[in-house]
Amino acid sequence: MAKNKTRAQQRVRNKSEKSANTEPNTAQPANDFGERAGFFRRLAAMVYDVLVAVAVGMCAAMVMIVTLIVMLKNGGLDMQGFAEPADLIQASTGYKLLIQSWVGLWVAGFFLWFWKRGGQTLGMRAWRLRIFSTVEEPVTMTRLITRLVGSLFGLGTLLVLFDVKEKQSLQDRLAKTEVLKLSKEANDHKSW
Repeated sequence: MAKNKTRAQQRVRNKSEKSANTEPNTAQPANDFGERAGFFRRLAAMVYDVLVAVAVGMCAAMVMIVTLIVMLKNGGLDMQGFAEPADLIQASTGYKLLIQSWVGLWVAGFFLWFWKRGGQTLGMRAWRLRIFSTVEEPVTMTRLITRLVGSLFGLGTLLVLFDVKEKQSLQDRLAKTEVLKLSKEANDHKSW
């Protein structure tokens, strides 16, 4: 673990030095640049992210439902004998599945976009957390998808409660990533 932590700390230091375009800041202790995050800090970030993800999902659902209603009313889709488009949508397993898949894609896209663009979601940024690779490879979209699926809707993070030494969740282990706490300075990046 010490080897992995050192790599992540060095990457954060290098990025901070490049963005500040100054000499390395040696006044800050090394742990400002990368101690692994514990369960409660991750949980707090997850609460923030769930609120945003619900809003994203609601907007995505609204767009899909309005689109379906317009298409059904204008004859673009068959009403199948129903008088109102809303009745058809509620009765149809296919339409429900379409809406749920659409919402799922948008919510997954929310997490993947933020993780890929800066290693942080909005909640992670508020709690000064960031995803880093534990191997000498960049975090690819495939690894981020593995991380998303491995999270099991947040249940994978429960592993951090039982693994107090390593502080790695199931999704971190599967995707070869780690979530580190950042200093205020290291968290002040403009990668979105």
